[in-house]
Amino acid sequence: MVWLENIEFVKSDVFYKLSDLLSVAGDILRQGGVVKSIGVDDALRVVEGHEVFHALKLLGVRRVPISRGRSKEVYVPLETLGFYDDVACPGLRVFDNTVELLYKNWPTPLFKLRSLSRRGLTVWAKWEAYNPFSWSIKDRVGWYMFTKALEEGRVSQLLYEATSTNTGMTLAAMAAIHGVRARLYLPSTAQKSSDVWLKTLGAEVVRVSKPLTVDFVGDVEREAARDGAIHLNQFENDRNFEVHLKYTAKELDLQLRHTGVFPRAIIGGLGTSGHMSALSFYFKNRYRGSVKIYGVQPAVGHVIPGIRRIETGMKWVHLVELDGVVDITREDAVNAAIEVARKDGILIGLSSGAVASAFLKIADRLEEGHYILIFPDNGLKYAEIYSTYVKD
Repeated sequence: MVWLENIEFVKSDVFYKLSDLLSVAGDILRQGGVVKSIGVDDALRVVEGHEVFHALKLLGVRRVPISRGRSKEVYVPLETLGFYDDVACPGLRVFDNTVELLYKNWPTPLFKLRSLSRRGLTVWAKWEAYNPFSWSIKDRVGWYMFTKALEEGRVSQLLYEATSTNTGMTLAAMAAIHGVRARLYLPSTAQKSSDVWLKTLGAEVVRVSKPLTVDFVGDVEREAARDGAIHLNQFENDRNFEVHLKYTAKELDLQLRHTGVFPRAIIGGLGTSGHMSALSFYFKNRYRGSVKIYGVQPAVGHVIPGIRRIETGMKWVHLVELDGVVDITREDAVNAAIEVARKDGILIGLSSGAVASAFLKIADRLEEGHYILIFPDNGLKYAEIYSTYVKD
């Protein structure tokens, strides 16, 4: 007999690295479900099907098909396993606390962009500025890394992190909520207002002379070890990839299915590479290779807050497939953001501007259809930069 059980009640003593599970998780996405049950003993401990069990946890289902003893052949669709349950927003949006204001307020909005749509190309933006702590996609990463570390008993009274601003804002908020002291290390290129946001949230700010955040992650790791602080390290922590696979990708998929839209391509910026790698993995498998994925990086010699070049070192982008990487100058990113502001009336950040500019750069060679742009944040934090470009 095969029955469904709450995944939280089923236990496995086997540990897998993220890279070990991607093949199995990909099979499940392509199949749209599982084809075998998970064998368990009387205490609901997995005895057969460990990889499938952990892959289902990675994908974020609520229930798993189990059988006593050995696995049995059975097909159970992902929807039956509660695959989309975590990304359904409560209708009246009332929350018990500010942490619920984040994860129970998803999905973030998906909307058409008049300013960029043209010649049979319909452009949609998924706008991550609706996240409450940093007004950016980094709320997902900071929250998930911190929450999982808390569940594992790894959070001490000190938290150190290298950040260009947004992840730091989220971790400062998490630290404030949980009574932890946060010390955040910022690169020389981060806007001055970052210090104000982070200090207002109660964090200590350390300015580093290096221009790229990734360049001083090792220094932060050593200082954290010296002081007994937890260093979550967004650049290496697999929770960065997992949160976007479990939430961001599924949200977007559910929104598109609800709207009846089939995406030709998804375009987004490369920073840590967490969200675009997860989106690539999800959509390449769930849509069986029919969705193209384009990454966006700064052109050589240009600095665009929130994104960087692949050769500076990214963990997850090398585990997935990209159909292309588009280089964008800082000026092009700002100009595209201004165009969106003046035609669609929304203020997007520089990395969002880079994504918009990348779409415009490749639009002439795209087929008719629907295109999804991932806008990571809003433009309010970048007034210093915009002020040098805006003219009467």
